Amino acid sequence: MATKDTIHDTDIQQIIGWILRVGVIVSMLVVFIGGCIYLYRHGAEQVHYSAFTGVPAFVHSAGGIWHGIMTGRGRAIIQGGIILLISTPVIRIIFSAIGFVLERDWLYTGITLLVLLIIVASALSGHAG
Repeated sequence: MATKDTIHDTDIQQIIGWILRVGVIVSMLVVFIGGCIYLYRHGAEQVHYSAFTGVPAFVHSAGGIWHGIMTGRGRAIIQGGIILLISTPVIRIIFSAIGFVLERDWLYTGITLLVLLIIVASALSGHAG
């Protein structure tokens, strides 16, 4: 008697658990590396508290962050790690939707895709929370 190879709910939950763990660990590692690079380059600088110089302009756009990562700038690498940390639950929602599709649970697939749509729309529009 042949057994049917299907993906069970526990398999999906294990995959999602690994995605969350790996996403958090990788993002922590990226932020740590960026922090080390930043401290190596700017650790000995004197801080001037008389004038506030906010965050540099290159970390305000995705293209600037990517260019900063490619050129080895610490702040951009830290920002990339934070973006990776924020995107980890979004990836989890995508895999949840895939799991519900494989289980043919259309109600939860729709709910999950609606949640994903709300998160993406709020992130792209800048009206989150």
